[in-house]
Amino acid sequence: MDPYSAEGELINIHNHFHQGQYQEVIDFDTSALSAENELPARILALRARIALGQAEDVAADVQGESEPELAAVGALAEYSLGKADAAVKTIEKLASSAGDNQTVQVLGGTVLQAAGKSEEALALLSQHSGSLDAVALITQIHLQQNRTDLALKEVAAARRWAQDSLLVNLAESWVGLRLGGDKYQQAFYVFEELAQAPSTSSIASLVSQAVCELHLGRVEEAQSALEQAIQKQPDYAEAIANFLVLTVIIGQDPAELSSSLKKAAPQHPFIVDLEEKSALFDKAAAKYSAKVSA
Repeated sequence: MDPYSAEGELINIHNHFHQGQYQEVIDFDTSALSAENELPARILALRARIALGQAEDVAADVQGESEPELAAVGALAEYSLGKADAAVKTIEKLASSAGDNQTVQVLGGTVLQAAGKSEEALALLSQHSGSLDAVALITQIHLQQNRTDLALKEVAAARRWAQDSLLVNLAESWVGLRLGGDKYQQAFYVFEELAQAPSTSSIASLVSQAVCELHLGRVEEAQSALEQAIQKQPDYAEAIANFLVLTVIIGQDPAELSSSLKKAAPQHPFIVDLEEKSALFDKAAAKYSAKVSA
């Protein structure tokens, strides 16, 4: 039986992880799990700790472990600590020796994509056999490549065999936000259900709901969701970034939020992109600066 299926032992801890409920993953009672599912549950808990900023502790925990799954977790922790070259080297070695391992595929794909090696990431992930985690990551990579057509194709194929899985619903919603139109409302229903139910709510689902609200032109509702997220975690970068966008939309000064985002996540894609565009603008403007002759 697939441990992540509706009847599987890991369905709840797996859903907690992908709902962004990382503390619930860490606190999950694994005492009743079968021996074969102990390692996958540990992997999810270690990934949750990395997501909560405990990468240094995770790297120490898995140091010296021989399992390829734990070596992949170690590489992800290293990347989170800024050791990109070492992390990529570890993943490339694992891809050669254990490329058929689902955890190596997913965590390796995550590290490679983060390092800008999209084609290597897709090559590794393409080896998966019925892994919804791999499908979700492939979908995200295609969206980052602005290949919405490929992302849509990936989700449509997974829908045929995964049916109403949480990850398929999430991936379909990500694609819907890129497609627009009535897909905005469909994505909103998915994220609102997650964000508003006490058993599934998380900071991530609140921010996702807010993004949908913004696309639907419901600024006040988006602001309410973002305020809830920031109240839960004031330094959550994605909430700050989207609040910054909302602030610009309603014509207010975003300087304070921009400063907060730089403090919370100096290398956040929003900050990096803004700085690159500002530099390009300054370079272009310099060509047209007034020349005063004496």
